[in-house]
Amino acid sequence: MLGLPAHVTACLFDLDGVLTQTARVHNAAWTQTFDEFLRQHATSTGTPFQPFDPGPDYNRYVDGRPRADGVRSFLASRGIVLPEGSPDDPPDADTVNGVGNRKNVLLLDHLRTDGVEVYPGSVRYLEAAAAAGLRRAVVTASANGREVVAAAGVDRLLEARVDGIVARQQGLRGKPQPDTFLAGAALLGVDPTQAAVFEDALSGVAAGRAGGFGFVVGVDRVGQADELLAHGADIVVKDLADLLDAGDADSRTRPVDATTSDERGTA
Repeated sequence: MLGLPAHVTACLFDLDGVLTQTARVHNAAWTQTFDEFLRQHATSTGTPFQPFDPGPDYNRYVDGRPRADGVRSFLASRGIVLPEGSPDDPPDADTVNGVGNRKNVLLLDHLRTDGVEVYPGSVRYLEAAAAAGLRRAVVTASANGREVVAAAGVDRLLEARVDGIVARQQGLRGKPQPDTFLAGAALLGVDPTQAAVFEDALSGVAAGRAGGFGFVVGVDRVGQADELLAHGADIVVKDLADLLDAGDADSRTRPVDATTSDERGTA
């Protein structure tokens, strides 16, 4: 019993914040990148320095999005517009892609220093899903998806991967657009209505809802249950282990500490 509706035959998992504890590493890299950029911008323009907020700014503008989208979205919130540049821009280029590549250099440094931790409850859930015969794929905006999955040791439990590199190669739009999740369902050979999306990012649950997926599970690691529900989650849990032995979601039973959209009056 995995806490999913009976019609669900496949699971599409976001990576950072759902399977692995790399969201804090991403956040640290974004914070360092944006604070350095904003400090330089303030100096050159004579405007006050307002640092990146690793809480609201991270969750609202960059979490779950492709790097370039995160850069563009956050800087727009500060009234800053940069040239797009190209994906191969050097990290010191003052372009959207350059700032994004600067963040990736810092991220890889953090990963080498801190390693990759997994959520034990997520590993238990992956193992249970495999034992139950559910199809399983990871869908992440990270261009380092392959490396993170391998370093976390969960590649053996996943059948397919759609990451930032695949998205760029195939011209897939990033979350909150549903393209990457739809590609994941296609790789598993299932209709979106047969698949459950597991996401901790607001943009990710919005993508799951926009794609017409059969069930959207919000994973609340940072205290944003209401926002996850408002963006399209059918249910919100603190950890995937909360879903184990929770009963068939069609029966209206649910795990302890879970919150459903019905309870909040949201769709």
